[in-house]
Amino acid sequence: MDIQNKLGEIVVRLYQETDGYQHNPSEVQLWYNRGYANGVLSVLRAQAAVQELASNITLDDADIHCDDRLMEWEKAYHHGFEMGEREAKEVLPTN
Repeated sequence: MDIQNKLGEIVVRLYQETDGYQHNPSEVQLWYNRGYANGVLSVLRAQAAVQELASNITLDDADIHCDDRLMEWEKAYHHGFEMGEREAKEVLPTN
């Protein structure tokens, strides 16, 4: 299995685990994990590697929470996004 598929599986798992995260502001880890999944997903989308993944789950909009950085859980989401994006770029082969 290639790295893109492995990352896709991580995104799917995190999406399942964080379902309903927006209704749980006290669960900061959920927000971080959802942000992380979306960060990884943004890199996969940029490489056009999400066709199968996109058919399996309903993806968050790419700009979800883009203007929200005031509360602790929103900061956790954005930090997760940044880390997911960075780590995906580190492990994916460059084209």
